[in-house]
Amino acid sequence: MAVQTIAWHGRDPGYVRMIEQTLLPGDARLLEVRNVQDMVDAIYRLAVRGAPAIGVAAAYGVLLGVQDEGERAPDELVALVNETADELAAARPTAVNLFWALDRMRARAERDRAAGADSPAILEGLFEEAGAIAEEDAGQCERMGEIGAELVADGMTVLTHCNAGALATAGIGTALAPIYAAKRQGKNVAVFADETRPLLQGARLTAWELMQAGVDVTLITDNMAARVMYEGKVDMVFVGSDRIARNGDVCNKIGTYGVAVLAKQHGIPFYVVAPLSTFDPSVATGADIPIEERPAEEITEGFGKRTAPEGVRVYNPAFDVTPAELVTGIVTEVGVIEHPNTERVEEALRRGGRL
Repeated sequence: MAVQTIAWHGRDPGYVRMIEQTLLPGDARLLEVRNVQDMVDAIYRLAVRGAPAIGVAAAYGVLLGVQDEGERAPDELVALVNETADELAAARPTAVNLFWALDRMRARAERDRAAGADSPAILEGLFEEAGAIAEEDAGQCERMGEIGAELVADGMTVLTHCNAGALATAGIGTALAPIYAAKRQGKNVAVFADETRPLLQGARLTAWELMQAGVDVTLITDNMAARVMYEGKVDMVFVGSDRIARNGDVCNKIGTYGVAVLAKQHGIPFYVVAPLSTFDPSVATGADIPIEERPAEEITEGFGKRTAPEGVRVYNPAFDVTPAELVTGIVTEVGVIEHPNTERVEEALRRGGRL
């Protein structure tokens, strides 16, 4: 996959270059982000989206806020890191990678200050930490791809929902990584991509990305998933996640829960692919995950065209929660958590040094 979703460029000052995902598939334009407020805006309006990519964007956002502040006293610089992180944390409430990455940047600044580092050294540590977050994500994507590809046999057809590929990460993706890895292994793999209403990430992003990679992809509307499963055209489901509770409940783009119910009804394995950084051990079950509600206009005036009457009441949650009992397994960088529950999730988190 040749797509590089997000990257840091230069120093004195540096800036972030990312694919402007709101314009895809018609316009594959690069967006340059040079200050914190513009990064908050990019995250909120989904110019950058996907939990891992949001985490990388958040780390880079901290750098944007402090990179020119090397003359400050160390205590003042650390305070500015925390202030910048607070501003970025308000961009979106559900994707836990956002907060995980910000906590890493805060902790790195505090650790270096406590060790007696001066402000230039603290800044250097922050650049190192942000780079490590991006590099780790790319490596985890490769590992999840290898592990997930073991589940995929030659000739299989996978259904996916939303976009959890290279566009959602700093690497080859989460849910799409096993497909890319299987293709590299010479396996013939086909994909049904749900369009993913109301913002059509599956249609605009997943279909575009898979076509760029030469993967056999067929786009369907969300309400066709039941039909293609009934017709026996789907062998397994791969989806990503924005936050996973300690008991294995999975929060992902709205519509995922319905796909999981349909997969259960038709005896189709339902796999989630997500790095351990997407797990939130502080959340016992999915009922405790905050669900972002997006503006009504995304439904009533999607892509600039009014499709609903003026004044109609709208409910627009961006995510839903799939109960762990509907999940066949969660593919992580440390292996597959089969039939996830609290005990199995905690064991995987301990193996990965996250608990």
